[in-house]
Amino acid sequence: MNGHTRRRVTLAGSVVGAVLVALDGTVLTIAQPALQDDLGASLAQVQWTSTGYLIAVASLLVFAGRLGDRYGHARLFGYGMLGFAAASAGIGFAPDIRWVIALRVLQGVCGALLQPATLGMLRAAYDADSLGMPIALRTSAIGVAAAAGPLVGGVLTAQLGWRSVFFLGVLPAVAIAVLVLVVRDRAAEAGTRAVGLDPGGALLLAVALGCLVAALAALPGAGWSAGTVLLAAGAGTAVVAFVVHERRATDPLLSPALLASPAVAPALGILLTASAALFGTLFVATYFLQDVLGLDPLGTALRMLPAALCMVLAAPLTPVLLRRYGSRATTSAGMLVLAAGVFGFGRLDTSASQLAIGACALAMGTGFGTVMVAATESLVRRADLGAAGVAGGLQQTAMNVGPTLGVATATTLLASGADFVASMGVTLTALAVLVLAAGAAAVRLPDRAPRAAARARTPTP
Repeated sequence: MNGHTRRRVTLAGSVVGAVLVALDGTVLTIAQPALQDDLGASLAQVQWTSTGYLIAVASLLVFAGRLGDRYGHARLFGYGMLGFAAASAGIGFAPDIRWVIALRVLQGVCGALLQPATLGMLRAAYDADSLGMPIALRTSAIGVAAAAGPLVGGVLTAQLGWRSVFFLGVLPAVAIAVLVLVVRDRAAEAGTRAVGLDPGGALLLAVALGCLVAALAALPGAGWSAGTVLLAAGAGTAVVAFVVHERRATDPLLSPALLASPAVAPALGILLTASAALFGTLFVATYFLQDVLGLDPLGTALRMLPAALCMVLAAPLTPVLLRRYGSRATTSAGMLVLAAGVFGFGRLDTSASQLAIGACALAMGTGFGTVMVAATESLVRRADLGAAGVAGGLQQTAMNVGPTLGVATATTLLASGADFVASMGVTLTALAVLVLAAGAAAVRLPDRAPRAAARARTPTP
């Protein structure tokens, strides 16, 4: 099979894999009340269907990326997708909530296998300078899934029951997994097996991330209880142990070459902060629109729809901006627009018009879509092929931890005031300031010369 066809299959696999994972999370949110009623579960048990998945996926992403670097990203993607499909089908047949929680954890493990591979496959299939548009298409597809998920989940749950949402992606997942496994480049995979795995480092990092995510997920409900403090302390201890281990390891999980890349730290910080600000704001916006303005869930979704639509539209335009203006300017502009949307939403009150709400949502979606493509492209394109999976795992970790961090931050700040509208202003102002502070890190991103400047430096024959 020629390289062009293999690249097209790789892009299709990356897009479909990212969409199915994103869609699974959004449709579950809509189906959870019906699931709780049907299985007679408690609210805490239902919350663990999300928390268990999140802990599993976040703790394993980086190690899964290393497995892809060693055994081939297409192989890890295919196996992860098949496992994800099997777990989804199992949930659809689950007899009680304990089975649902256990299978959601298994889904998280399989999701960790396939998510870094969606970026690692692109890095292996495309030249570094051609990565922008494939990443943009993947980002746009995620935006479509985020916008369509609540609607699809609502329709399926209302017409066919909550179990149907888990059957939704089984056949597409199996089909794309088989296709990617069949057409994968086995010759290229054969050259990846010299990469070490560092199981000790992987275990310590998994403990650190698992404890961190568990603490952040528990914080909104339990506050700084003994349990959350213990989890936070466990995360800190594991991080220290991980750093000590990595310095002594012969083949560390996070290689010195990757960490030395000037794109890694700023890009990860930008992605973490941007996703925290967006999802923290969306969390606050849901309560503002429903509890303060009195909108129903459909009205709330329609008011915030411009955010998803503009994310979809901004993503494919970002590679054009990257070629013309470079990573620094494009990422900085995206963070500025995102901060403006978050700050603007914090200024809304009971007299907020539909136009004002839509304008804030538009700015947030445009800024986030731009930042997600620009920072991801900057991170992945500069990773060596032997570390592309780990780079993808780090990116996915930031994108999984960021929303949980944002919701925990928003919940903590909202609880500090008695008046919701006033507390919303303080909360979203703080999130906007964090976005601006993280946006300053964009000046540290390695930049490509804009096309016009490159032409200007070219000697005239």
